[in-house]
Amino acid sequence: MNIINRLKGKVVVSVQAMPSEPLYLEKCMVAMMKSVIKGGAGGLRVAGARDVKNAKHLFDVPIIGLTKPDIIPSNWQEIVYITPTLKEVIELVEAGADIIAFDGTMRERPNGAKLEELIKYVKINNRVSMADISTLEEGINAEKLGANILSTTLSGYTQFSQNRGSGPDFELLKQLVDNTNLPVVLEGRIWEPEEVDKAFELGAHCVVIGSAITRPQLITKRFVQRS
Repeated sequence: MNIINRLKGKVVVSVQAMPSEPLYLEKCMVAMMKSVIKGGAGGLRVAGARDVKNAKHLFDVPIIGLTKPDIIPSNWQEIVYITPTLKEVIELVEAGADIIAFDGTMRERPNGAKLEELIKYVKINNRVSMADISTLEEGINAEKLGANILSTTLSGYTQFSQNRGSGPDFELLKQLVDNTNLPVVLEGRIWEPEEVDKAFELGAHCVVIGSAITRPQLITKRFVQRS
């Protein structure tokens, strides 16, 4: 698919903020998107129909869309909350997202939703499906169900992938590259340019960076709590 090809070798920037954060304001999100595109981002990963629509209107790069709840539940490691059901997938398709990202784990989804239903709907609507996973087993399962792209997004953020360390999960990246036939995206805990180089050396299709670029409160915290 052309959209997938356009992502190859690119750095994609995740421009997201929670409603409780100052940057969540629409004008702030748009300004952040413009800034990272000016810096050379080859794609955007954004949350919610509002930001997907703005990104599609303003930029000619692949737009990855997802949804998250306004407040992340306290048991976030145990539940599916990234684009969990068909309802959210439909919202993202209607907003114009090129790629629909969703929790691609094998956990139970809300309201009896099935992962294969989400993937099928994305395909029927001629969009690209991105399965955010945390283990090799989940990646293999998502490929069998018809997902187009695998991403290490959830590594370290599920009950099956705890204690993955403070850096990117290069081990999972390599496992997915070696054991699946899909493009694999490295996402999660990337803070240094050298880590991007390593990802591509290991076979990553593209790299998604979020907090290190677009979350000033976390960037500041790293310097303040440097010890």
